[in-house]
Amino acid sequence: MMDGTDLGGVILTAFHSFNIHTDDQQIYTSDNRVAQYQRIASMSLAGAATASERPMSRDVMEDYWSEMKNIKEDAPGQHEEMMERGSMDEAELEEEWLQEAGLSTLVSGTQSDGPTDALLSTLTHSQAAMVKKHLDNYTQTLRKRNRQPMRHVRDVFSTPDTSSAELTPSVSPNGQISHKLPQWNLPKAAAAAAAQSQCSVSEREVSSGSSEVMLLSVDVAYSETARAHRRARECQDCRRLQKDDLLRFQVIKPRQGLTRVSDLSSEDIKKIGYISLIELTTFYDVLGIELKRNRVWWSKARESGIFGVPLPTLLENDQKKYPGSRVPLVFKKLLSKLEQTGLQTEGILRVPGSAARVKHLRQELELKFYEDRFDWDEVRQNDAAGLLKMFIRELPYPLLTQQHLPAFTAAQNITSPKHQIQALHLLIMLLPEANRDTLKALLEFLSKVVAFEEKNRMSLWNVSMIVAPNLFIFRGKNARQEEMQGAVGSAHLVRLLIKHQDLLWTVPCFLISHVRKMNEAATDKRTPTSEKTKRKLLRRWNIEKDKDRNEVTDLLDGVIKVQAPLHAKVSMAIQLNSEMKARDIMARFDVENSRGSRSAARRHKQFLFEVGGNIGERCLDPDTYLLDVYGVNPHCEWVLKSLPT
Repeated sequence: MMDGTDLGGVILTAFHSFNIHTDDQQIYTSDNRVAQYQRIASMSLAGAATASERPMSRDVMEDYWSEMKNIKEDAPGQHEEMMERGSMDEAELEEEWLQEAGLSTLVSGTQSDGPTDALLSTLTHSQAAMVKKHLDNYTQTLRKRNRQPMRHVRDVFSTPDTSSAELTPSVSPNGQISHKLPQWNLPKAAAAAAAQSQCSVSEREVSSGSSEVMLLSVDVAYSETARAHRRARECQDCRRLQKDDLLRFQVIKPRQGLTRVSDLSSEDIKKIGYISLIELTTFYDVLGIELKRNRVWWSKARESGIFGVPLPTLLENDQKKYPGSRVPLVFKKLLSKLEQTGLQTEGILRVPGSAARVKHLRQELELKFYEDRFDWDEVRQNDAAGLLKMFIRELPYPLLTQQHLPAFTAAQNITSPKHQIQALHLLIMLLPEANRDTLKALLEFLSKVVAFEEKNRMSLWNVSMIVAPNLFIFRGKNARQEEMQGAVGSAHLVRLLIKHQDLLWTVPCFLISHVRKMNEAATDKRTPTSEKTKRKLLRRWNIEKDKDRNEVTDLLDGVIKVQAPLHAKVSMAIQLNSEMKARDIMARFDVENSRGSRSAARRHKQFLFEVGGNIGERCLDPDTYLLDVYGVNPHCEWVLKSLPT
């Protein structure tokens, strides 16, 4: 039985009365669907009197079941070909979790002097306790099978973790978070800027208390703020927001600037994924949300073509023709077709195209798309919508991924809208790059559809109800029961994804802080292995030490050297002050470039990057305060260049 959760006046317990039919019965016949809808609608209307948001209309709920009916008719038994990868016991599930968290050496027995130890050294107490819990479960399960673990948990967590104490915020008696950034041995100007940054965040949180916009702090791990709320037994913000699940959330803009996923190097994004999994698991544990891991299912995925091909394979094929492609070409083309001709079409996404015509167009796409012979003029708006949804459904592995789909679904059980947003934020950080980029392209399109609601009659609820069954694809023995139980909840999550997509695709500051510390710890542990290597490295270190000594002298005076290889003036020494932003540097070089003859910088907008030091590479938000970045990464290089295409 599911707990009753109030989502916009809809009580999820309405699904308890559904009958689960066997395979030889028609589950989505018109009569059954109407009966199911009537039961849900009655519960929705009953709960609407106390909801702050207007009740869900009958038409909206009808959209969901109509879409489910269309899906079943378009591809009967499509996902029954999925096969379970054998029976996974608890040890295998724990091993899989540890590997996904970047801690594979804990189960392989390999002595790690790099990434694993570096990652462990950055964890908060709560995160470290969660890793220890998973490693304990793994060890105990192996012993039940008379097998010895490669590394005992005592070997991993044998000494107190002082670095985690630095990252764990203190909690004041009133439940507020007090988080101090490490100051190290910074120049006075940089230390003052860091202090000012903390003060300004606190003031903005206080001053926004009466605003209708909910400010979301990303400086402290979400699990720590949730734990503080739990200690206080009541979260005033969460209680105040219970009845308004579509409030506007706004990230408190840090002085080090907002960072989008695309602003970081692929190596650092991989580390973000490791930390996000540990943090998400800790966060759910603090909230008391059960997080189960899906068993792995596999299908005979195609290696060529368009439909039913895994996203990485599609992108690999696309990149042979268009290097740098991040979203499948056919997916982008379908979105473009709909944006050009369908945004103002009434019932777009809802009204299906002709089944025979969609089937014919699918065959034509398979044969002619990559040969540039497909005639897009033949595609009507509703046909394009049908092909788009078919593409998503027929991915051999869900767009939200098989392993993380249970975590998305579990977010439905979080009662606080604020904590739901935080859970989705971490889940987006967890998605593989191809899935995350494709999902973003879809959400951007759906946002445009909703923007034309007056013309196309597609509200945010309408769009979410139709898209949800195409995204939340359940596979396995209990798939149909899960689909029905998750109808309203999954649509609600799609609403949040559409509405808050810009926020969800920014990287929380606390995750970037973890990455910086991981990179620093990994650098400290790199030691030479032979005498010859030691001598070679010693000579290099002496040269770099002399260079660093000269640079540090400049840095102590607040002077940085900005390189701009595409500009007329290829470098410039800049005196920093507490109010200087990245956009000021960009403007200076734009002025210099206007006097020169180099045309490359004129054609492409240039952005300031921090490169190296304790980060791989980060494109700086134009509103970034440079002295604050220098304070946390004094050894980075400053480069002005174009964004990768």
